Amino acid sequence: MTQQPLVHLTGVTRNYRLGSVSVPALTGISIDIDPGELVALAGPSGSGKTTLLNLIGCIDKPDSGRIVIDGVDITAVPLNRLAALRRSTLGFIFQTFNLLPVLTARENVEVPLLLMGVPRKDRDERTSLWLRQVGLETQAGQRPDQLSGGQRQRVAIARAMVTRPKLVLADEPTANLDSDTAGRILDLLADINGRTGCTFVFATHDPALMARAGRIIHLRDGQVVTNHPAERQLAAAV
Repeated sequence: MTQQPLVHLTGVTRNYRLGSVSVPALTGISIDIDPGELVALAGPSGSGKTTLLNLIGCIDKPDSGRIVIDGVDITAVPLNRLAALRRSTLGFIFQTFNLLPVLTARENVEVPLLLMGVPRKDRDERTSLWLRQVGLETQAGQRPDQLSGGQRQRVAIARAMVTRPKLVLADEPTANLDSDTAGRILDLLADINGRTGCTFVFATHDPALMARAGRIIHLRDGQVVTNHPAERQLAAAV
């Protein structure tokens, strides 16, 4: 039996209004992403990477085309009814971490489970598990301002994974980290991808992240210019 893609886009176009002018952000995007893939969206600023992530993440909707996430045609569902899909299927990692400053690391990880109505015992077990997975058991009671940048990103990763998502979307997840810390974060993400089978899609400028990806989708001016396994693209660049 042929495996169905987790993410399927056909002819996706998104325009934004700039005064009276319509500015194309994405034009005719058609891609598939399979379960378990680790995909990098690469391209210069303004190429459409973040717009594409927002569409896949059910944060925005295309002007035309079709997007199917885990069998759900999200273009046929109003945005205000997609919250349940985001909670059950998607995880998000941001370059600015987006942690709640008044909560501890543990409480930040637990927040999505509270929103989902997960019983306390299950919440405690899943939160503890993912704090261990990212190596932060001893920092569980610290607030974000008491943690380093790398530790804050580890909290954000645990928060994204605690809901058992099928797909995690990350927008420049290493942009605010030094190279050594970024390398450890990338190793952690690749390890989670390999162990859990969770699909990861990154928007990135970081060559180190691209080197860990199984596939690189290059965007330019809102269009896909290459879409090949990473090994092929990196070899061609040498």
